[in-house]
Formats: sequence, C-alpha cells, structure tokens
Amino acid sequence: MSVLFSSDSKGASHNKIGPLQRFIYFWINNFRQIVTSLGEIWRTPVASTMTILVMGLSLTLPATLHIIVKNVQSINVEWDSASEISLFLNDNLSEQQIASAIRRISAYDEVEELRYISKQDAIEEFKQLSGFGQALSYLESNPLPASFIVTPTTHYRQAEAAKNLLLKLEKEREVDFGKLDIDWLTRLNAIVTMLEESVITVALLLLVSVVLIIGNTIRLSIISRREEIEVMKLVGATEAFIQRPFVYTGIWYGLMGGFVAFIVVTLVIWWMQSALVDISGLYMADFEIQGLTFGEFGLLMSVAALLGFSGAFWSVHRHVKEIEPSLD
Repeated sequence: MSVLFSSDSKGASHNKIGPLQRFIYFWINNFRQIVTSLGEIWRTPVASTMTILVMGLSLTLPATLHIIVKNVQSINVEWDSASEISLFLNDNLSEQQIASAIRRISAYDEVEELRYISKQDAIEEFKQLSGFGQALSYLESNPLPASFIVTPTTHYRQAEAAKNLLLKLEKEREVDFGKLDIDWLTRLNAIVTMLEESVITVALLLLVSVVLIIGNTIRLSIISRREEIEVMKLVGATEAFIQRPFVYTGIWYGLMGGFVAFIVVTLVIWWMQSALVDISGLYMADFEIQGLTFGEFGLLMSVAALLGFSGAFWSVHRHVKEIEPSLD
C-alpha cells in the first residue's frame, strides 16, 4: 500500500488538469490499487487462505441447498407432468363395450391420452416386474382386471383437479374403480416448500457471518497498517484514497471465496451423481443432477463480491476514521 503514497494526495500537485485527464487518472489509480490489494492478500498467504476457505465453505451450504431444492422441484414437475389415473374395468366386458368406453373417455376435454391394458397384457407386465413368473403360471385364471391408463391434460394434472377428474371417470358404467396416488405429491410439495424456507434462513445467517468474517479480517489489516495510515493522512491523502485498497481487498476475498464455493459444490454434485446411479437403476430412471448454470454461477460470484465489499466497507468506514495522526 505504501507504493500509493504519492498518487492521490491533496498537496501532491498544484498543476491544473482537465476533466479528461482527471477521469483517466482516477481509473489508472483505481486499477493500481486493485492490483496492490491483490498483492496484500499474496503477502499473507496463510491468513488469506484461511479466510478464503471459511468464506467458500460458508457460501457452499446455501449454494448446495439451492441445488437440492432445484433438483427436487424438477423431479416434482416431471412426476406431476406424468401423473396418470388408473381405471380398473369390470369383468366380462365385451370388446364392443370396451371400444365404446375408449371413445367416450377419449372425447373428454380433460383427457389428453388414454391407453388400454388388457387382462393378458396386465399379467405379462406383472410377471416381468414382480419376478414371480413361474408361480403365476400355476394360477387357473387371470386375477388381474383390464384397465385404462388416463393421462389428463396439463390443467388437470394438479392435485385437486386430478381428484375431481377421477370422481367423474369412476361414474362410467364400465369402470369398477379408479386409482390416483396423489398424496405423495402433496407431501413432496410440502417438503419442497420447507426446503425453500430453510435455504432462505440458512443463507441469511451464513451471509451475515461472511460479512462479519470479512469485516474482522479487514479490521486486523487496518490495525497492522495503522502507522502507514497515519503517515498517509499527514501528507494529505484523502479518506477515499486510504479506504479503497481495503475495500478492494474485501472484494477479492469475496470473489475467491465464491470460486471456492463453486468448486466445492461441483465436487458435491459429482459425488452425489455417482451415488444416485444405483438408485436410478432401481426405479428404471435416468436421473441426472442439475448443477449451477452459468447465470447461477455469475449470481454466486456477484453475491460473494457484494458480501466482501459490504464487510470491508463496514470495517473501513468504522476503523479508518478512528485513526488520526499524532503530532507529538
């Protein structure tokens, strides 16, 4: 920071400069202070590394919770979009009666698609999925009923609308009873809502802790340079000139902490994805965890930089003004 003594002091030069020169000089000076603040971090590698890691890990938890909520929401949307109503038909229906029921139900405005599963198709599918193929071959008759798999339109895939559609379809004379397993979806929505609120609460607490960490780190840096700040004030350096390098240091801490959080989140996603391979196989699904998008990465870095700026600005504004040069 001492290399900046002669750059922006009130008594440094009495030469009159134009607005353009002043503008260029301002940005050159800011760029030099940005580079110098990065050098200050480099000169204290152990302390700086600890601060950056603490910041990164503090940002990792809310970022990871955000990833979890986003992926649970995507699963919710996929399952909600694929919600189906199973209609089990009465026994001894003729092919003409089944065809008539297919035409009527397919004509419903609420129905997007209808698929017919005969008794034979049902038993064959059950043999494949249950693993009791040989045992089922000893049955004298097929106990499974024929059924319709009804896919509602988008509007009627929501919980309440789907329940109302089920009640309507059960009134068809060919239908014995229907089934709509929607309670799990309601519970999943409640869990997602709870997770969203938890993310906000945890994020606020950890973000406040990040600001305090940065503020304390910058405070220690100010204390260690107390004599230098006193000399700078004696030669006429402005408050803004003295404070800017510390603020830039806080921003650097924030950016580096945000990048550490991104790396940790990426590793967590990689580990979770490998752990989900076996589970996805059990449910015959190919589920892939969605990581941070480019926009979310930019938001993470922006929030991290803003937190670094806030902590540094709060600390600088409070402690630098308290330092006054002694004339003794």
